[in-house]
Amino acid sequence: MSHPPAVVEDRVPLAETQAPFHPYVPASQSPTELTARALILGSVLGIVFAASSVFLAVKVGITVSASIPVAVLSIAFFRAFGKSSILENTIVQTTGSAGESLAFGVAAALPALLLMGYDIDLVHAFLVAALGGILGVLMMIPLRHGLIVQEHGKLAYPEGTACADVLVVGEQGGTNARTVIVGFLIGTFYKLAYSGLHLWRETIEAPLSWVGKNLAGKTVEKGFLGASISAEISPELLGVGYIIGPKVAGVTFAGGVLSYLILIPAIKFFGGGLTSPLVAPDGMLIRDMSPDVVRNHYILYIGAGAVATGGLISLLRSFPTIVSAFRRGLANFLASRRKTLGGPSIPRTDQDLPITVVIVGALGLVLTIWLAPPLHVNLISSLLIIVFGFFFVTVSARITGEIGSSSNPISGMVVATLLVTCLIFLLLGWTSPADRFMALTTAAIVGIAASNGGTTAQDLKTAFLVGGTPRKQQISLFVGVISSALVIGLTLVAINKGETAIVPEEHPGQKLTVVGKETMVQHELRFTLDDAKLAAKGWSHKQLSEALYTYGDELVDGPQGAATTVRSFDVTSEAELRGRSFHPQDGRQPVTLSELGEVTALPDRVYTIGYARGESEVLAGKYLTDGGGVIRYVIDPGIGGRISEFRGKKFNHYQAPKARLFALIIDGSLTQRLPWDLVLLGVFIALMLELCGVSALAFAVGVYLPISTTTPIFVGGVVRHLVDRARGAEAEFSPGTLLSSGYIAGGSIAGVALAIVKIAGGDRWERAINVPLMLAEHGGGAVSRFINAIGDSEMSNMLASNVWGLILFLGLAGFLLRSALKGRSGAETPPVR
Repeated sequence: MSHPPAVVEDRVPLAETQAPFHPYVPASQSPTELTARALILGSVLGIVFAASSVFLAVKVGITVSASIPVAVLSIAFFRAFGKSSILENTIVQTTGSAGESLAFGVAAALPALLLMGYDIDLVHAFLVAALGGILGVLMMIPLRHGLIVQEHGKLAYPEGTACADVLVVGEQGGTNARTVIVGFLIGTFYKLAYSGLHLWRETIEAPLSWVGKNLAGKTVEKGFLGASISAEISPELLGVGYIIGPKVAGVTFAGGVLSYLILIPAIKFFGGGLTSPLVAPDGMLIRDMSPDVVRNHYILYIGAGAVATGGLISLLRSFPTIVSAFRRGLANFLASRRKTLGGPSIPRTDQDLPITVVIVGALGLVLTIWLAPPLHVNLISSLLIIVFGFFFVTVSARITGEIGSSSNPISGMVVATLLVTCLIFLLLGWTSPADRFMALTTAAIVGIAASNGGTTAQDLKTAFLVGGTPRKQQISLFVGVISSALVIGLTLVAINKGETAIVPEEHPGQKLTVVGKETMVQHELRFTLDDAKLAAKGWSHKQLSEALYTYGDELVDGPQGAATTVRSFDVTSEAELRGRSFHPQDGRQPVTLSELGEVTALPDRVYTIGYARGESEVLAGKYLTDGGGVIRYVIDPGIGGRISEFRGKKFNHYQAPKARLFALIIDGSLTQRLPWDLVLLGVFIALMLELCGVSALAFAVGVYLPISTTTPIFVGGVVRHLVDRARGAEAEFSPGTLLSSGYIAGGSIAGVALAIVKIAGGDRWERAINVPLMLAEHGGGAVSRFINAIGDSEMSNMLASNVWGLILFLGLAGFLLRSALKGRSGAETPPVR
């Protein structure tokens, strides 16, 4: 989990260890603190930032800290509607920050279920998030005194001290909430404009090869075969690049360069002459693959091997720190328990929830995890969760105190949990799909606990510096965990379902592992296409098929190649299909389906939903089968899906690199059915980088992600580099960082909203807000031709739309640069002590 680096000059000054520490609000005072409005506002803000963090985690595998934006917005909100105390704002910040830490663990791990042939169940997602979050808070209660109080002056907790700065400055009259809100609004409208209204392209791209003729007059592909460069011009990725900084952004982009400008062209060069498939389940030859298809078949395994190796190296490098952190944390805990007598004599600023809450809560968690049916976890796994949870919460809390959240190897902790769990399962002979499901659930809960433990430690440090009451803050953390857990699963399901595609796919002779009772109805209408009438309009059979598929209608050909039926999983009436009209702007005449053939209703077709879970030759996933059990369609998930295009329609899948890694570890350990040659290539790429002195993890993530994702991150890093050179190292509470946080939240929330639109209305609602398509269907004209040329349209001019999108994205980056250089930090005046 990534957070912006902290700058020492902008922290609340650390007291000397010998001198007694005096918080901003003395223990003798008791201003308003734990209020209903603080919990409600914190929960709402936590839900917003949790949703944006889920979106970001499934897209690029990282999140950014929500603590400072939540604190800034809290100050601004209460100031607009009355007065508030610094401790009340601290409760809002604490409650709201819980959502982001839960979101990372849920969004990083649970999409692996989709890759293993399962669905994401809402109850399962809620329980994993809630139980992991509660475990993280519970384990931090006994550790607070040792890590936060006794280690004050030794453990810096950079994000927590920076957040204390924000709260103190807000108490004294300063705030930069306007910067966050402006960034949020810009990010929201920018994302809606291109991803919803299609006013410009979502991804600008340029292949580095072209089709031409050689000296003999034969048509050949020229240039740098298989190479391409592209950029998703999104506000959230630009903001991520700014926050993580130029070094990490540059190394991540370098991984994309390796994939798209070296590995993919090399595979095309050496494999282009092969006449038989190579590691291609669909039987496609390398010479027929686009760069994205090569990536899906080969580069993903190389990238996953590199990511796994980078994560393990990061964990091994941190191992001495982990052992030391755990030993010192445990020693501090035992010492603090011996010294704490309890009772009313304890100062307000040192009152924790009683240790009985921890003991009873831990026992309750064991029973709940063990007995909750949706989790499918046995007693051994539930005990592993508690043991690993306590260990890694202790480690996470101390590491965040020493070096901050940005260097806290949460993914490595999940990998370690997963490896040990899988090893135990393998020794016990537990290798079935249900056992793999249990292994992932075990690691996910531990990862969420560790992530929330680090965030909780930062929040407790903030309260310690400003003078909050630990007991009240711990209560607010439980509220934040539950409120955010309620929506995180919904957000994940919405994001996945919004981009899920149902594509025809058959596997003769293969049967599915699991076929349940759940069904899906497909509407079918007979359509007798007159090919002569179609040709008279200047259309080809393929063009009509692609045009219909933009509505979600599948044109099905009979044995003789003539169109016989139209099928759709949306409700499509006879009259509606007859009235389907298309108005292309490339010289073809407008057509209406009723002009081309007769349309009559047929009985609906009913399919049974089934799953492949690694026990046959069928790729793990979700499928539709007919009455005879024959596979007819694949339900390709929106997160981690493998089909990038069908009948001219491109699918925008979320890559979920961490989930892919976890699925790889489980499959490699328990099914042992992986293309290990490709995985090992990634392993040794990571080792080579480490030998060269380059941290492999960020580079490996870049190898795994599409270059279209890493390019805007790199641009954000370049902007940050320019700002750092002009102003010096950026603080966490600075105009550029706050505007970037707004970009991230706005763009991510807009992405979630559009996913909900797709779920609610299917292709119809998506088409209804597609401006270029809407203009084309209403007769065209000069405005329509212009918008279709530069927008995201089938009739777009590649050069014009790429240039237009690039100009707008550079404008977005330019505004970030200007704001970061010209804006004034709210924390420029040091807090008064």
